[in-house]
Amino acid sequence: MKIYKIAAVALLITFASLTWSFKEDLFQVSKNLDIFASLYKEININYVEETNPSSLMRSSIDAMLENLDPYTEYVPESEVEDYKLKYVSTQYGGIGASTIFIEGKLFVNEVNEGYPADKQGVKPGDQLVKINGNEVKGKDRAQVSQLLRGPKGSVVELLIIREGALITKNLTRDEIKQPNVAYSGMTADNIAYIRLDKFLENSAQEVKDAAVSLGKQQPKGMILDLRYNGGGILQEAVKIVNIFVDKDILIVTQKGRNPQKTITYKTINQPLFPNVPLVVLISGFSASASEIVAGALQDLDRAIIVGQRSYGKGLVQQTFNLPYNSLVKVTVAKYFTPSGRCIQALDYAHKDANGKTLKFADSLMSKFSTKTGRNVYDGNGIYPDVLVNSPKLSPVTISLLNKNLFFDYANNYKKNNKEIAPAASFQLTENDYAAFVNTMAGRDYSYTSRTERLLSDLRTEAEKENKLTLVKADLEDLKEKMLGARKTDLTTYKAEIKRVLETQIVSRYYYEKGKVIQAFQYDKELNAAKSLLNNNNKMLAILKGEGEYKTIGSPIKTIAAASDNN
Repeated sequence: MKIYKIAAVALLITFASLTWSFKEDLFQVSKNLDIFASLYKEININYVEETNPSSLMRSSIDAMLENLDPYTEYVPESEVEDYKLKYVSTQYGGIGASTIFIEGKLFVNEVNEGYPADKQGVKPGDQLVKINGNEVKGKDRAQVSQLLRGPKGSVVELLIIREGALITKNLTRDEIKQPNVAYSGMTADNIAYIRLDKFLENSAQEVKDAAVSLGKQQPKGMILDLRYNGGGILQEAVKIVNIFVDKDILIVTQKGRNPQKTITYKTINQPLFPNVPLVVLISGFSASASEIVAGALQDLDRAIIVGQRSYGKGLVQQTFNLPYNSLVKVTVAKYFTPSGRCIQALDYAHKDANGKTLKFADSLMSKFSTKTGRNVYDGNGIYPDVLVNSPKLSPVTISLLNKNLFFDYANNYKKNNKEIAPAASFQLTENDYAAFVNTMAGRDYSYTSRTERLLSDLRTEAEKENKLTLVKADLEDLKEKMLGARKTDLTTYKAEIKRVLETQIVSRYYYEKGKVIQAFQYDKELNAAKSLLNNNNKMLAILKGEGEYKTIGSPIKTIAAASDNN
């Protein structure tokens, strides 16, 4: 009995302490609000020059939020619709086309299959000159979006330039749905594949529908692709895990400074596919809800994670309404996977002398255990069970992309070739690539490589130390060799340039889905996943934490060693 009394007293002391702390916080908030309101008022009334009250307030808000993490943001009324489209809804009224600025001119980049732009013959490469009589010149992307979007059934008039001719197109806006599941289908070896691009409204239902449809074909396993998925709604992530995991299982816990923001999320339904072998693909762009799904399925030993280490967000945001129809999105908690690990990679509470956010050191990582006792680690994202090294694009390919030098060739290719091979097998011929190289003659795709930057730094340091005359000839020789090597870049990096160009071309014929299917030919992560699903013994060995396995593209190592050294 005495023990219970002591515990009760301890709880009362803790509650009283929290209550006092909360009251103290409220007092400080009220006090500083009064100071700020008075300061703001006096400046706007008495400052020698005319002030802009809205601009001053926005500057104050931005300065305040700059000291927090990048996910805590203010959304004024003018940006609320774009915010909802980015973080909540997948539907809007529009024409179903994406645009791109090239040298100050606005072009149609891609059109969505079956939507007004596609139906009315708007094509990639068309230059938009006017939208409903409004000149496009001088407008930014947000202003263009506002002109193109509108209520379903309303008409938008486009004045475009195509091959030098002015053309007018009248399009009736429709409800544009951007699916969360970008593609789902069966691979050639009877494995179900689902690519989930975001976790917005109905994403769990879309994954469920795709899984049920593919499940009718009795697949030998499923692949859930979360690469390049930056996340979204936490509850949707829990529902998606529930498709594969039993009822009443802890999936994620969020813990905030405010006790009301500490919440546990468990599965609430019976799973649809509790036993189907499952592989989840992740990359360094997989964040937030993607990491909740991958982390939970890894901790519960329900799936094997393949790819690269994820982004490591580990934070939960909540949106609050503000006066005059504005919003604020606030980071309210950290989330923890079923094993108890937080995978946050960046320490926003501490910054270096230059104000740069630092990563949590690998030496501070703690070990946790999955359901069957495998070692997993907190901090720095979700580390895959099977690491597949993803090669980075070369500087020349990045330059070609950034300068939109694939764009014209892809559009001309479509004009000169009415049909191409199916997306799954389409590849450029040697003659096609040679034609592309010819179009690059005289085009500026210059870049500064890391080696050239280092040479420049070396020259600067040599000047500072009065040693430039000693090394100048060598530096000039190295610079000439670098310039000579750059001339052969289109040949040296032919394979990767060709793959990017093929993606651009195939979208002109088979839209977004075609790009996904065509890329399967070169997909190392997908091939690794399929290899696992075709080898039950290997999957079981990994899930049991037994033995060593080969990391694709690097020496053999165990997952524990990989986590410690990366």
